[in-house]
Amino acid sequence: MDNNRRPMKSLFLAGLLGLGLAGLVTLSPSSPVAAQSEDSSAMPMPDFTIYHLEGRRSERLVWLMEELGLPYTLAYERGNLMASMAAIRAINPSMPVAPTVTYGDQVLVESGAIIEMILARHGEGQLVPPLASPDFATHLMWMHYSEGSLAARAIADYRVWQIQPPTQRSPLVDSEQVVQFAEDFLEDNPWFGGEQFSAADIMMLFPLNFALQLNIVDADLFPRIAQWMEKVQARPAYQRMLEKARPDGMVGSLPALPAHAPSGPRNR
Repeated sequence: MDNNRRPMKSLFLAGLLGLGLAGLVTLSPSSPVAAQSEDSSAMPMPDFTIYHLEGRRSERLVWLMEELGLPYTLAYERGNLMASMAAIRAINPSMPVAPTVTYGDQVLVESGAIIEMILARHGEGQLVPPLASPDFATHLMWMHYSEGSLAARAIADYRVWQIQPPTQRSPLVDSEQVVQFAEDFLEDNPWFGGEQFSAADIMMLFPLNFALQLNIVDADLFPRIAQWMEKVQARPAYQRMLEKARPDGMVGSLPALPAHAPSGPRNR
């Protein structure tokens, strides 16, 4: 990390937000991917600050930038979720969520949309299958499935089951079935991007971790997902993300469910 390269604008924002210098660090590219060359067709990367909460979806953006080797500033108060959220609320009072980012003069939310924008403007074809490839369609499907189907169902089941634990699963689509769909896909594909690792894998890790670690589904039922998780979490860029964005492990973990409902009949 090169603290002498902090953008003046980011330092000014840090003063306004009351963030300590430990919570605002400009990070230079550290992946093997070279910085953009002068003859690159990619757009120039503006100042990019990720307002972060440890263990939350903002990790996706740190991981992405490490994979691409693009510069970014990471803003959070280590070990203090409330202080980190206060900084987000100061930047984006009407929608204080993690991630909130500043991209040049714009304030943006929604990790999936931000990832797609970064890839389209600055990715130079990395982490996305070729447009004409059959993998492109499934990559894009998993990019959106991660939140639209998987996270939405797992979070809904978790909240309901905390109030009234079910004795059996719904015969309709529930968290187990949306995880099973991912398990089935991995039977014939090494990655959610198809033949190659892609941003879809970055998007899918958070909701799958949520479902398995909080005991919403039985992790033993999904061996292919377990193997896939080992591969993605062994990636050097992911390990660098952990060092920078989660240096003390998970902060403020949610309690796991004491038991998940057993599998029952369902409509396939």
